[in-house]
Amino acid sequence: MEKKPGMFEEKAPGPVPGRDEIDPPFFFEKIVLNGKEIIGYIIPIGEVNLVFARTMRGIVGCGAIDVIALEKFGIPAVKVRPVDGDSIRNIDDLLEGEVTIVNAFARDAGVFQKMNGEEAIIKLG
Repeated sequence: MEKKPGMFEEKAPGPVPGRDEIDPPFFFEKIVLNGKEIIGYIIPIGEVNLVFARTMRGIVGCGAIDVIALEKFGIPAVKVRPVDGDSIRNIDDLLEGEVTIVNAFARDAGVFQKMNGEEAIIKLG
């Protein structure tokens, strides 16, 4: 296919020169709750991290996760705020944090406000 002006060029994934030396692209951590293995992700974004756990049924994440947008795709999603500090920095913060926003699909799965992140993950596991 001939490249036209203004078209994006497809590139293979790889390190971002000058950036990945500062922040690795992402980290993941295995979490075992109630005998189920769940993957937690930590993606550095400047001074903060995008932190979330993906279960078999949905997502539990930090304040950067748009649970209402995910609802439009039928994905149960929950937003958690830290109990200590300004932001969710890691998986432990996510597990200990307090659920603040729950979309309809997560609510149907038994997740509600004020429970902690670990309880939400278990409900969506």
